[in-house]
Amino acid sequence: MGLDMSHAAEAAPLVATPQLFQQHCATCHGEQRTGGMGPALLPESLERLRKAEALRVITAGRPATQMPAFGDKLSEAQINQLAAWIYTPVAPPPNWAEADIRQSRTENKPVPSAKDKPAWTADPLNLFVVVEGGDHHVSIVDGDKLEVIHRFASHYALHGGPKFSPDGRFVYFGSRDGWITKYDLYQLRVVAEVRAGLNMRNVAVSGDGQWVLAGNYLPGNVVLFDSQLNLVRIYPATSLDGKQTSRVSAVYDAAPRQSFIIALKDLPELWEISYNPQAAPIHDGYVHDFRMGEGIAKTGYLGVRRTPLSQALDDFFFDPPYRHVIGAGRPAATKRSVEASAASATSTAASSTAVNDAPSAQVINLDARQRVASLPLPGMPHLGSGISFQYQGRAVLATPNLQQGLISVIDMKTWQIIQQIPTPGPGFFMRSHERSHYLWADSMMSPQAKNTLTIIDKKTLLPVTQIKGPEGQTLAHIEFTRDGRYALASLWEMNGALIVYDAATLKEVKRLPMSKPVGKYNVFNKITRSEGTSH
Repeated sequence: MGLDMSHAAEAAPLVATPQLFQQHCATCHGEQRTGGMGPALLPESLERLRKAEALRVITAGRPATQMPAFGDKLSEAQINQLAAWIYTPVAPPPNWAEADIRQSRTENKPVPSAKDKPAWTADPLNLFVVVEGGDHHVSIVDGDKLEVIHRFASHYALHGGPKFSPDGRFVYFGSRDGWITKYDLYQLRVVAEVRAGLNMRNVAVSGDGQWVLAGNYLPGNVVLFDSQLNLVRIYPATSLDGKQTSRVSAVYDAAPRQSFIIALKDLPELWEISYNPQAAPIHDGYVHDFRMGEGIAKTGYLGVRRTPLSQALDDFFFDPPYRHVIGAGRPAATKRSVEASAASATSTAASSTAVNDAPSAQVINLDARQRVASLPLPGMPHLGSGISFQYQGRAVLATPNLQQGLISVIDMKTWQIIQQIPTPGPGFFMRSHERSHYLWADSMMSPQAKNTLTIIDKKTLLPVTQIKGPEGQTLAHIEFTRDGRYALASLWEMNGALIVYDAATLKEVKRLPMSKPVGKYNVFNKITRSEGTSH
């Protein structure tokens, strides 16, 4: 690799890799690489870390963290040993059980009070929570002054977007290696933390603020907590007969339904867990079954209501009334390459994935618990980043595409595609606002156009202009201020920035230096489910 080593390090003898790991890494990363003071070093947790970057981190350390540099202690061969080792599965597979979850929980005193006042002067509903992936920090930004109020260290690789309590005071972060952090935006401090699993996809917060749900890849389960992050229940992600297991690909709150909706990556089922104490009972089989007579009902409150599907879902979108889920699955061979491309934004999406022209999305009625329509969406739609808005008096869904340079606009009454809007390349995120005339879409999956934002007129569904960042850099992930006056984009680089644009004139207003700001989230837009904001 051409790494700069001292002569002493070069002369170091080869040691068996497990022994090398135990000697230099296990204290921080755990005996089974499941994490401790440092993050988990499991293949599932390192999907977004390229091996070349792993080599650099082991050699040079990671600034502003407790990860030291080993370039002067280990030889190049030893560093290559360790880098290869952390990408191999642990045998036997590690587990994370109820006792582990309970033991992991910590709480800081004093407990927040309703009498607490913000430690800053700003509109508490116009704050932005900015996740900086470059050095694993979070910045809190005043959306009126467009200035950073506070910055603090986070767990490694926050994922899935932070979720807010209904009043906007608390924010819950989920990390790739399973940690959930409850943070008080008023007092600017961590309230409590718990580790829900070893490899977590995302978290959801209930509309009433009482529950927090985590979805895990490893172990494959859904874990329910109360708002103080006390464990309530573990739901293994298995088929009804227990013979099939699955990873959990996504969990979201459906506040109007008083329930959580869960997509399973390896099992063709959609789950709904109601937190309404008056929820209807659940019948897992037929109510009248000739083999067993009357079906036996289970309690609907915090129970799993299963909807069978023709294909497992990877991500999904709700219509505004939350009666329907629009979901897409991904062929197994393409999932890993697409996720890796999204992380690096440098791979050629078209060449690393196989185009699937068959109907790739399905519409599921959550009340009828069955598919009611199929959508022949080309390429690979990224419905998790879809948005809805009003077009010619009707609600429509717009979704970016991970494979092709287009935005699909779908009528959510007829479930027909009404427009395919061209963009310079495949994209990952899009946003709008009820006070804005425009949709903003990135092309971050395209190596040629990853620096380009496409601005689309919501009345005509036609592109009107493009905004470009520096050549070869990634410009992505738009979020609006509470009033829709400004649109903030991420210059998605280690020495990056939040770039603030006037949402009407589309002119740049200001830049805030950031370390790879992978996402930013406005409190008001999120808790009110503002038009043009993804769930």
